[in-house]
Amino acid sequence: MNSLILVTGAGGQVGVELIRRGPLRGHQIIGLARADLDISDGEAVSRCLADRRPGVVINAAAYTAVDKAESDEAAAQAGNEAGPANLARACAEIDVPLIHISTDYVFDGTKQGAYAETDPVHPLGVYGITKEAGEQRVRDAWKRHVILRTSWVYAAHGGNFVRTMLRLGAERDELGVVADQAGTPTSAGDIAEAALSIAEQVAAGRDDAWGTYHFTAKGSTTWHGFAEEIFRRAEPVLGKRPKVNAITTADFPTPARRPANSVLDCSRIDAVLAPPRRSWQEGLADVLSELLEDGAQQ
Repeated sequence: MNSLILVTGAGGQVGVELIRRGPLRGHQIIGLARADLDISDGEAVSRCLADRRPGVVINAAAYTAVDKAESDEAAAQAGNEAGPANLARACAEIDVPLIHISTDYVFDGTKQGAYAETDPVHPLGVYGITKEAGEQRVRDAWKRHVILRTSWVYAAHGGNFVRTMLRLGAERDELGVVADQAGTPTSAGDIAEAALSIAEQVAAGRDDAWGTYHFTAKGSTTWHGFAEEIFRRAEPVLGKRPKVNAITTADFPTPARRPANSVLDCSRIDAVLAPPRRSWQEGLADVLSELLEDGAQQ
């Protein structure tokens, strides 16, 4: 078994966690940020993989500026469609599995109940459109792939909802947060653990795992409920608990439309690959512990 894992998008939230956690599970990790490898450059991707010969590639690289994508479609397409296509082709050339991180934004959020992998996709904006196209390019280019759709990603590092709430909560006594969008907050660390678990299975020779899966933490909430839980847990350190007013999506307009329902049904991944999966509150507790201990929220 080749325990060398090549991680693209090493500077992002999931990428950082993969690099932190991989060695703890006995893996050698090659972490490549965009400055090291631009995945939209197909020739560079092919050369890199041919030279490094990893046992598994995990693509955590993406263009994730959801609102900016509406006015920068070319950059979103390069990062979210062309890049994954290049990685899938390069993985096919050296016959190694590809694990590709995708998103709940491939759905329009109008379904009542959790989305299954078999539900039709209908992205609302450029980010979702390019991510869905990237999924399809991966499927077309290389059979030995696992696509992991996840949602509401956060960590103790990078730009995310948890860090924003802690910053605003320290500055204000009251704030408004959207209460009519539902989903599952999922820590980047939990996503990394799942991806590493799957990487171990496919690197060991498992050949029946290919396809698209949903992976999030367990449970669901709204952005308003998420904020309430953040402040409830952070109150002893913040020294206060800001009032969180429920507002609607219409009260907080953004360039890109968000799906009202981002809850993903994870029963398939539980049954087939069974990566570790815990409640969103447990993931939040770990991230807050790290943030509040080292003052990173500042």
